[in-house]
Amino acid sequence: MTMNVHTPGFFTPEEKKQYVSLYKKLLVSLDGAYSEKELAEVKKILRKALEQKACPTTEIEIHPLLQQLYTALIVSEEIGLKRASVIAVLLYSLTEPAGAVNHSSTFRLKLKEVRKVFGEDVETIIKGLANTNQLYQKDVAIDSENFPKLLLVLAQDVRVILILITDRLCKMRLLRHAQDEKLRIKIAKEVSSLYAPLAHKLGLYSIKSELEDTSLKYTERVIYNNIAKKLNETKQSREEYIAKFIEPVSGKLKQAGLNFEIKGRTKSIASIWNKIKKQKTDFENIYDLFAIRVILDSDPDKEKSECWQVYSIITDMYQPNPKRLKDWLSIPKSNGYESLHTTVMGPEGKWVEVQIRSRRMDEIAERGFAAHWKYKGVKSESGLDDWLTNVREILESQESSPEEVMTDFKLDLYEKEIYVFTPKGDLYKLPQGSTVLDFAYAIHSDIGNHCVGGKINGKNVPIRYLLKSSDQVTILTSPNQVPKRDWLNFVRTSKARIKIKQTIKELESKSSEYGRELIGRRFKNKKIELEESILMRLIKKLGYKNITEFYADISSEKRDVNEVIDQYQELERKEKELPETIERTAEAFMSPDPAKEISSNEDTLVIGDDIKGLDYKLAKCCHPIYGDEIFGFVSSQGGIKIHRSDCKNAPALISRFGYRVVKAKWAGKAETRYPVTLHVVGHDDIGIVTNISSIISKEKNISLRSIEVNSSDGLFQGNITVFISDTSQLKHFINMIRTVKGVKLVERINF
Repeated sequence: MTMNVHTPGFFTPEEKKQYVSLYKKLLVSLDGAYSEKELAEVKKILRKALEQKACPTTEIEIHPLLQQLYTALIVSEEIGLKRASVIAVLLYSLTEPAGAVNHSSTFRLKLKEVRKVFGEDVETIIKGLANTNQLYQKDVAIDSENFPKLLLVLAQDVRVILILITDRLCKMRLLRHAQDEKLRIKIAKEVSSLYAPLAHKLGLYSIKSELEDTSLKYTERVIYNNIAKKLNETKQSREEYIAKFIEPVSGKLKQAGLNFEIKGRTKSIASIWNKIKKQKTDFENIYDLFAIRVILDSDPDKEKSECWQVYSIITDMYQPNPKRLKDWLSIPKSNGYESLHTTVMGPEGKWVEVQIRSRRMDEIAERGFAAHWKYKGVKSESGLDDWLTNVREILESQESSPEEVMTDFKLDLYEKEIYVFTPKGDLYKLPQGSTVLDFAYAIHSDIGNHCVGGKINGKNVPIRYLLKSSDQVTILTSPNQVPKRDWLNFVRTSKARIKIKQTIKELESKSSEYGRELIGRRFKNKKIELEESILMRLIKKLGYKNITEFYADISSEKRDVNEVIDQYQELERKEKELPETIERTAEAFMSPDPAKEISSNEDTLVIGDDIKGLDYKLAKCCHPIYGDEIFGFVSSQGGIKIHRSDCKNAPALISRFGYRVVKAKWAGKAETRYPVTLHVVGHDDIGIVTNISSIISKEKNISLRSIEVNSSDGLFQGNITVFISDTSQLKHFINMIRTVKGVKLVERINF
């Protein structure tokens, strides 16, 4: 089946030819994965998009539908995903994001339509792709504060990750069409720093190598061309050497009755460049420019035994290097990679790497977790699920900064693994450099929190001890042990770091709560009425940045409770003497701490498209009240902050993070009282503070929170904070203050 294209001027003749050719290849690749009804619907949608010229433009200056077809073909042929993923690739750029309103005449699908026709699977993938695409449209750098949000989108569905990698692979193959050199370099850097490591983690080694090579081509063109030239110059001699190595091996394998394919494979340019940098040497001194691969056509129950048989035959012919044996047959990598690697001394005294695997293992090695759809199904592979769960834990933790998330993520992608065992023989895979404490947290958070050391092969070792592959580890615990901050300096795994931070925070919170209760009891025993505002000012005077530290010191007896009570009474006595002085001279009151954020899930606000009942907080920077013109802003922690439209931060938020701004309006009645601060300027009259206080006391539903005034050269200026219901009441109150004799200016503060 082919698609008829009747849109003159939309395709050039050459593009039309490419389009039809790609479409035919895609149908062959899918091999019946579509139903006839679905195929007809996809054709109908694409034809309609062509007719209405609805496809978005691409940054690399190639026809958008051609790029989509290229990507879909890679997804099907090279990754191995079929129906749902291919449909999602073809349709997601034509699908309206959830909640969006299409005011133009441009053709757009609705997500509910996609779900109805193609099912929930396709809808899920399109949602993930659309969310990610939206972030990229806002030019979000991968090292920005929004990067964790991007990762959270990635971690929702394995297929979204695989499609995103494929999309970048397609872009890199077509990047030559882009005329903008800066754009080429930008895309190449993003690919090398994020998508190549992702491909590596998922076992897509062939794609990973291609992404690294093409990235190097655009970011370090001179280096790339130089290595490529030298590889080309040595190609003939290298091929002759490979043939000389393979010939006798092939003969022996045939004699053994094995069915196999044997070939030589030159290492990628990026891999060679990394070796040159790591070994601090020249191209000519890199000996392992290629590897020999033996691929066996084995029955599933004979795979491992035949791989070891090949190993035995080759090492009988060539001397092996015992330090270079890597057995991923017995213990596969966490991304599913299985193979047997050895390095042997070949002809002319040259070291040669040999990789031995079955056809099934080779397909998984080339296509990674995607190949498990063919063999087992990706959901049965715990390695990837564990990794994605770990990513989500990092992102959802409030203890890690965006920079820490980025660092942890990159390390986790390229990390080398070690294999350690429990006393019962259970296997755990950890990154190289992990400690006994990392292992304890890998088993369970409580075991990590109470870990005091370990035993390696019966020998006691400290929690800092660096584990090695094959170690059998017994964890020693104590009920009195608790996490220490210095543990963060030596643990290697992100899971351990997150759990340590969380537990320390919980312990500090409990300690603080105990300190708060202790203070309250002592005040009550001494029959002293505790005023929170005075205590807050004392805490600040004592040099504490937050009350948690103060209460923690009370709890741990670093600060004596009785001494604090004495200091409190002294401060209270001094403050009670101040009002008389202020009434005569308008000297400054000490203002209490700023008002706390008001949060609610009552239907006081309507957010977005008439959505009620969402949790929100009123921003501290502008203190909105009922009746203000407002907007919502989705914070990096996921909550919604409500800002006034005239907030001083509004222009920056809207221009830099417009995609995180949501509509908001007040609903119902004003049932909450809000703190509002007014700035007042006037003549330094003896009774001015008294007169202002008198007005406040006469106003119903308005209560005074604080007054802070200063006088100088016959003028006073200060801030008055009151609790008020809405903007109309505020307007009335401001007008009343303006009637006070001597007041020259009253204005609401926009902090």
